[in-house]
Amino acid sequence: MNPTLDILLNRKSVRSFEKRPIEADVKAKILEATLRAPTAGNMMFYSILDITDQRIKDRLVKTCDNQPFIARAPMVWIFLADYQRWYDYFFHSGVETLCAERKIEMRKPAEGDLFLACSDALIAAQNAVVAAESFGLGSCYIGDIMENYETHKEMFNLPPHVFPIAMLVFGYPTQQQKDRKVTTRFDEKFIVFENEYQRLDGDGFKEMFAEREKALPQGKATRGITNYGQHMFLRKFNSEFSKEMSRSVREMVKVWREG
Repeated sequence: MNPTLDILLNRKSVRSFEKRPIEADVKAKILEATLRAPTAGNMMFYSILDITDQRIKDRLVKTCDNQPFIARAPMVWIFLADYQRWYDYFFHSGVETLCAERKIEMRKPAEGDLFLACSDALIAAQNAVVAAESFGLGSCYIGDIMENYETHKEMFNLPPHVFPIAMLVFGYPTQQQKDRKVTTRFDEKFIVFENEYQRLDGDGFKEMFAEREKALPQGKATRGITNYGQHMFLRKFNSEFSKEMSRSVREMVKVWREG
């Protein structure tokens, strides 16, 4: 086993940290590795907010679905899908005049540009995760940063073509966190297909979710839930935070498109 594979195969989300700061040189190396992430056209369609103000961390606890460990994390980074920098640069470079001369549209960033920027930001975030693990740091993704777009837009002075796509919290894990087993993943045969997509049938779903069905509570604790699909629908897909995330992203896309 090489060290990189060891990190990737044993990484787990960490939500409890030692009361220990992250050394400046370690933080600098993580950032250096982050900024070496693959990026579309070497354009780096992302920005990173390094949240050092405890008051902001405390507020993020509330705006990101009431998760107290955010406030206790020694390092909090928010990854922004960012096309604003390039769009501003186009204007600075006289592209508007160029378009008028050539009778072509000076278009605004659209949905494809958003997806590309999101990809760039998330790839960079994963580089940060792997780099942090190499220094013995734990981390946890907070997707809830996509909720409450209007609030986060005001908090962080976000222009139209910038959107917080992910937040990461970092710190040295407690012993209890180190001792936790890694969570299981679905068998690759349900995830990796050769040449074309394959939809599952009843037998496929039964096999895919067999282990997770066993972990469901029994008896009265089920609250009328009879299988893992119903459990996840209520817990995740139809939850209030999930519906708020969709509302928030919908509003963000509107602002992104209209500029």
